[in-house]
Amino acid sequence: MEGIRRERRGQVLEVTIDRPKANAIDAATSRELGRAFTEFRDDPGLAVAIVTGAGERFFSAGWDLKAEAAQTGGPEDYGPGGFGGLTEMFDLQKPVIAAVNGWAAGGGLEIALACDLIVAAEGVRFALPEVRRGLVPDAGGVLRLPERLPRALAMEMLLTGREMDAAEAHERGLVNRVVAPGELMAEARSLAERIASAAPLAVRAVKAIVAATEGIPVRDGYELLRQGGVPAYDRSNSSQDATEGPRAFAEGREPEWKGE
Repeated sequence: MEGIRRERRGQVLEVTIDRPKANAIDAATSRELGRAFTEFRDDPGLAVAIVTGAGERFFSAGWDLKAEAAQTGGPEDYGPGGFGGLTEMFDLQKPVIAAVNGWAAGGGLEIALACDLIVAAEGVRFALPEVRRGLVPDAGGVLRLPERLPRALAMEMLLTGREMDAAEAHERGLVNRVVAPGELMAEARSLAERIASAAPLAVRAVKAIVAATEGIPVRDGYELLRQGGVPAYDRSNSSQDATEGPRAFAEGREPEWKGE
């Protein structure tokens, strides 16, 4: 598939952005990513996705500015899930891990911010340089970055294009792991396998609860759960897996999840 590669490894889907030289994303590639993540969302045999970039220099340089400059029609159709297939896929209840192998700029960082976990290779850099190009990081950057970093630091990155390296990103809590470049995919796969080995309905419930309660007081979050405001939570609690987990623990064996 032009622009991206997909590989299924058991319950894990690996999606690789592959557009030399900078893995920049045009509208066609965005739509392909949207199709990949839609299929991931709808496939009951898949539990976790990993998104990464081809090569060692770029995770993604974001929007393909050359394609933008050549555009003569109306607004681009990014396809399902918004830019990069992920930044507006709000109904995705399965976890996605960003394995950031290189420079993540603009839309590249916005795709990573739309993921649940970020693993970064040593030496990679992150930035949202849109204002220096007369643009706004409106594929989630201006919305998500202030939620992930202290506001003053997020505003500095948004208003100046300031870069942040992997070490600082880890220190600030923006990324989960920083590893040697040769260990990046192994680390991302290890995280994915740990998630995939957990009860699938419980994993989805956790993600759904976090999404539904972000920005509201804890008391209101409890009220939302008690009133059935997060269906994934109720489904998990009433599932066979919710009985299987404690039983397997008591019997000293590994649980056999049914996803029901």
